Amino acid sequence: MSTVLDGKHITLGVTGSIACYKAIDLASKLTQANANVDVILTKGASKFVTTLAFAAITHRPVVTDVFDPQSELSIDHVALAERSDSIVIAPATAHTIAKMAHGLADDALTTTLLATQAPVIVAPAMDAHMFDNPATQANVRLLEERGVTFIGPASGRLASGLIGKGRLVETPEIIGCISAALGRHGDLAGKKIVVSAGGTEEAIDPVRVITNHSSGKMGYAIAEAARDRGASAVLVSTPTALPAPYGVRMVNVRSALDMRDAINHECRDADAVVMAAAVADWRPVSTADQKIKKGASNEWAIELTKTPDIIAGLAADSLVKVGFAAESQDLIANAQTKLVSKGLDLIVANDITAEDAGFAADTNRVTILDREGGADDLPLMSKYDVGVNILDRVRPLFRRDIS
Repeated sequence: MSTVLDGKHITLGVTGSIACYKAIDLASKLTQANANVDVILTKGASKFVTTLAFAAITHRPVVTDVFDPQSELSIDHVALAERSDSIVIAPATAHTIAKMAHGLADDALTTTLLATQAPVIVAPAMDAHMFDNPATQANVRLLEERGVTFIGPASGRLASGLIGKGRLVETPEIIGCISAALGRHGDLAGKKIVVSAGGTEEAIDPVRVITNHSSGKMGYAIAEAARDRGASAVLVSTPTALPAPYGVRMVNVRSALDMRDAINHECRDADAVVMAAAVADWRPVSTADQKIKKGASNEWAIELTKTPDIIAGLAADSLVKVGFAAESQDLIANAQTKLVSKGLDLIVANDITAEDAGFAADTNRVTILDREGGADDLPLMSKYDVGVNILDRVRPLFRRDIS
């Protein structure tokens, strides 16, 4: 899978918090994404974790001291600052945040921070009272005014045993933040892209629903790919087991009617819509107020009515419309029919019976058809890469020039 992190130079600053062990996972995930990760370990951090762990994962030397004769910083103290595409402090202690706010440069990390022009991301981890302290809050506000991005802290059980706001946010959220920062000036900057995801739920009674097997993974991946290219991404999603992607605005819905209303609202000023959700074709005519009991009957008939065709009802001339055709037979023929009948610019056809390409899979194999008769067969790839390919074909279709 190729992402915006591929080939980028990320400097990871690790400071003296009990959450240091989570930074090892962050370094690992960044390295797996083909980023070049340089780790700076503060003196406090080295009490919790070792340089060996980070060096083994990143395959690069770990910086601990600006005066270390083995470190390139001893020769060029701004070397890391100059080559970094982004600097991430995770976890960041109150002490480090205070030093950043006051411009101190008394170790390898703060020296690098003071010299960088790259986006700086700070993920705090500390006791809740320390984070809420007016001094810490003032430092955070000051750094934010200077362009530093803060992510977290999250709420939960802290090392002190208390419950509160002070936990380091999870690795996927930090990676999402880094990706958004790196892609902010991408080729979709200034464009609003609306994506739908998940399977709608049509209520029968307060307990039962008519739904489908959609996991939402395809729609979430498209939204993340749009974010990583600078777009303002909006994800209209039904309930899923997936975490909300960082930097993507979430609109939560349940039924097909809910999704129609949300899509219509969001597309008023959108540049493109990608309908990756599995929207129910039918819904119960009426929903029972109370749970329907089994009773003595062996049969139960539910009267259904058609749901509205959401994407066909979008009439904005400037809106690029991309649909999906999830089929189990006659894939291309059915997709071509939908492409024409719904007035789409593109349609993505995928065989839901194909191995490693179903609803819950992390990969997909699709054919992208356009209204001029073109058809691109894509090999099996990650759903993120499918999203990238879709957006590659959306971009030339914008009715207004991309600035």
